[in-house]
Amino acid sequence: MMRSLFSGVAGLKTHQTKMDVIGNNIANVNTVAFKSSATTFSDIMYQTTQQASGATATRGGTNAKQIGLGVTNGATKISITSAGAAQSTGDALDIRLTDANSTNFFIVNNGSKNLFTRAGSFYIDGNGNLAMTTTGYLVMGWQVDPDDPSNIIKDTVSALRVMKTENLTSAPEATTAANFAGVIDKNDKQFDSTGGYVRTFTLYDNLGYAYTAKFSIKRADGVHGKYTIELTSVLDQDNNDVLKEYTDNGGKLEDIFGAVGTTTRTYNFSSAVSWDASQNNGAGGYVYTDSSNNTKYLLSQTSDPTVPASQKSLIMTNLSDATDTGTYDPDTKSIKFANNNEISLTKIFGVPTDDLDTLEGINWSGMTLANGTNSVEITFNTVNYMLQFDTQEGTIISAGNDGGTKLMFNASLLGPNRSITDPQQGQNVNNAMSNIEIECGSLLNYDNKGTSTVVGNRGIPDGSSMRGEGKKLGTMTGLSVQNDGKIFGSYSNGNTVLLGQIAVAQFANASGLEEKGDNCYDTTLNSGEFDGIGIDISADGSSMNTGQLEMANVDLSSEFTDMITTQRGFQANSRIITVSDTMLEELINLKR
Repeated sequence: MMRSLFSGVAGLKTHQTKMDVIGNNIANVNTVAFKSSATTFSDIMYQTTQQASGATATRGGTNAKQIGLGVTNGATKISITSAGAAQSTGDALDIRLTDANSTNFFIVNNGSKNLFTRAGSFYIDGNGNLAMTTTGYLVMGWQVDPDDPSNIIKDTVSALRVMKTENLTSAPEATTAANFAGVIDKNDKQFDSTGGYVRTFTLYDNLGYAYTAKFSIKRADGVHGKYTIELTSVLDQDNNDVLKEYTDNGGKLEDIFGAVGTTTRTYNFSSAVSWDASQNNGAGGYVYTDSSNNTKYLLSQTSDPTVPASQKSLIMTNLSDATDTGTYDPDTKSIKFANNNEISLTKIFGVPTDDLDTLEGINWSGMTLANGTNSVEITFNTVNYMLQFDTQEGTIISAGNDGGTKLMFNASLLGPNRSITDPQQGQNVNNAMSNIEIECGSLLNYDNKGTSTVVGNRGIPDGSSMRGEGKKLGTMTGLSVQNDGKIFGSYSNGNTVLLGQIAVAQFANASGLEEKGDNCYDTTLNSGEFDGIGIDISADGSSMNTGQLEMANVDLSSEFTDMITTQRGFQANSRIITVSDTMLEELINLKR
């Protein structure tokens, strides 16, 4: 009877252990990536009251007589290879491991050693490291190759500090390409304005500073599909014209954009100019009256026969002082006198300021100063490119002088960091802006009801992206994790930069890992060792899914069923003790 008592006690203890396991499973039904456990019972040693005997010629053998001494907890097995269901969170740093052939684990570090977990709820800590939200343990992975930022060095795992200082910004890029696209309609009234049809696009230098390049498209011969395009200004962020600064310092516009050509424009005399029949010994001449001092100047051209007609520039003689004579100064684009007094072409011919700003030179051969002429034709030396369209198809045939559809804008000569020669190195330095290739192949010459639709954009379309568009300095706007664990930073300038890769660990016997609490496991002699490097999760077809977490794999229906059988087992074992106690009581009652 004493044996039955102790067997009953062993049964109670064992079923209590099983109930503890069931209780832990149910308690963690909502714990991220929790793995349920199950207990397995085994009987314990037997007391042999009679050994087995062998058979003889006249008598058969007998079996051993044994009495069992109870039950024990043979094993507690964790269901670690069974994945829980997916729980959608929408958080980019919540990651669920999807296994293909092997069970994968995130590698985390508690400050002294590497541990392993299936719980992928992560956040960025105060030092910029990827860490577990529950414990703060650092998530381990591989770093970016400093010599090749698009490659990962799969070496010993280390903390993924994705928000370190150098990752917070993305370097700017200089614009190296641009394009003009759209319809040019010869009947567009903007072509009748002095400034022509104006288009702009923004470009960036290598430091991320923005500039606005302004172009003017002008109709040269609309019937034959001929137009010109010229660069009129390049404005920095403070609205300073760096193109004008370049030409004012002796630079040639044709070195920046376009080729030297000529164009003839007609200008009416200003109201300050009138015909005076008394001049030139009665032959008459045009006289300009300065409104500031009422001084009158006779307009004429040099009569030197050795000077070509195109260079016979304008002369103004002070009628009150014949020795005070001014000639056209190409630097100031005005009539300049010995006393440095200047009279602009705007005051005489009404030449707009925009034309003066872009004026490279004047061919004076078209100027007429005859009686009755109220307008003057002046042939300007211009710097621009010719656009030639097919008058049958409306598509562009050529842009520039080489027969292609690309124009070169030599922007590296402009700006505060323009290209100069370093006397020590003998090479160009400081050219923050890069030369820009402008594609014009998408320009069309159609009737669009008098409206042109040309737009200028930096970059040239290259499939789904833009080539050479350049970028300003970018600030980090977000993080994303790909299915293979690679972490990318998104930046305000459109860049996407590789920041690292989350590594995983696999074990020969994942069930042999030791639970350390906080959803973490450690290696044991029976689980297999971790090599310190880890595995690319995509190597066997496994993946990481962001915006999801792995739920606990606790099956409540099974747990409740086990709870019932455990309860009944516990009751039955308690009856063993009760009945044994009653039998002992009857034995004691034999002596009264």
